[in-house]
Amino acid sequence: MSLPFLSAEQVEIFIIVLLRVVAIVVTIPVFSDTSVPIRFKASLSIIITLIIFPVVLPKIVQPANDHLLISIYRMAGEAMIGLTIGFVARMIIVAIRMAGDVIGFQMGLSIANVIDPMTSEQVSIISELQYLIALLIFLTVDAHHIFFSAIIQSYTILNPWTFHFSGQLMQFIFDMSKEMFVIAVKLAAPLMAVMLLTNVGLGIVARTVPQINVFIVGMPLQIAVGLIFLGLAAPLFIRLTQTIFSNFETMLLTILQLM
Repeated sequence: MSLPFLSAEQVEIFIIVLLRVVAIVVTIPVFSDTSVPIRFKASLSIIITLIIFPVVLPKIVQPANDHLLISIYRMAGEAMIGLTIGFVARMIIVAIRMAGDVIGFQMGLSIANVIDPMTSEQVSIISELQYLIALLIFLTVDAHHIFFSAIIQSYTILNPWTFHFSGQLMQFIFDMSKEMFVIAVKLAAPLMAVMLLTNVGLGIVARTVPQINVFIVGMPLQIAVGLIFLGLAAPLFIRLTQTIFSNFETMLLTILQLM
């Protein structure tokens, strides 16, 4: 494939396309991790831009020579398109990690945290485990291909220099923020119910058999029961996660239309 020749008039358009692509690449799951080298992200963004540039070039109208501030404003709008798409996708990942935090807290593993390489913060072991499984599911269902195809579709639905924050877009983002907590509760609900029943059982044992030290018996019991039912609930977690990632395409199209 020969690289497209860029004339002086096309340089600005190329930069505009590159900004949108970079904003999407650095915010979508997997590629947004700090463990992914910056050079890889930059190289991938440039390669994608070079591939799609001949396709989207006829759809882009060359703007008139405007003031520098207006050009900066337009570039910021293009970056906001990619950041908004990536932000909504990141909320799904945050919901999965939130469910892992709740499960880890219920199991008593909140005192045994690990360093998350993505945020450089301490997170629950269960949260990190579910996050890694979610990333594998994300790649298995080819959800990353949806974002790559969304780059080209975004130029069909949303032309450059036309981005604006509408009230419907903000309402959609708020609804997704609310949905984040709903997803977290759905993923953590089976373990929350089991751990609640386990704590109730320990309370009954503590009242009926005072000689048993439930603080010593309870912690390993909660961890054991939690790990057992975490394995039993794994198919449900995988199925729910696959459904969420499979709905990304519809969600991205809605976001682009609202912009």
